[in-house]
Amino acid sequence: MLEQIAGIRMLLMDVDGVLTDGRIIFDSNGIESKFFNVKDGQGIKMVQRSGIEVGIISGRESQVVRNRAEELGISRVYLKVCDKLVPYREILADTGLLDRQIAYIGDDIIDIPILRRVGFAAAPADAVAEVHPFVHYVAKNGGGWGAVREVCDLLLKGQKKWEAITASYLA
Repeated sequence: MLEQIAGIRMLLMDVDGVLTDGRIIFDSNGIESKFFNVKDGQGIKMVQRSGIEVGIISGRESQVVRNRAEELGISRVYLKVCDKLVPYREILADTGLLDRQIAYIGDDIIDIPILRRVGFAAAPADAVAEVHPFVHYVAKNGGGWGAVREVCDLLLKGQKKWEAITASYLA
């Protein structure tokens, strides 16, 4: 697994069931709410500071997700995607990165086409069983409950960037 992690230059992820626990809440006015874990956000910021770009590919359109992505400085945001390989191929073409340089976190069968291609594939603990054969790592935490942070920490430690990124916090 460390060999796969060493060359990762971009982290892509799904949203519902990965950055959130999968719940979608609508109030009586039809206003959508989602719950995001701040620890996941801190993990994203740390991998960004280490030089790993972060992007989102989601099957749903959501202004809430756009807002969270903007807050985290994530500019590669693809929403309302039926075939996730379409934006994935676009990202490869735009960046010149290779499959082996991409990590992806997904939790459901729509994510499998990307999970089987990337250099490092991960899933939250509560991902559907069908994704397990296609991932290198299953997080101990569930989606929206720290799974993204766990993968971010794993990438930083596996690339030996953890100490440099956390030095200012731990001093």
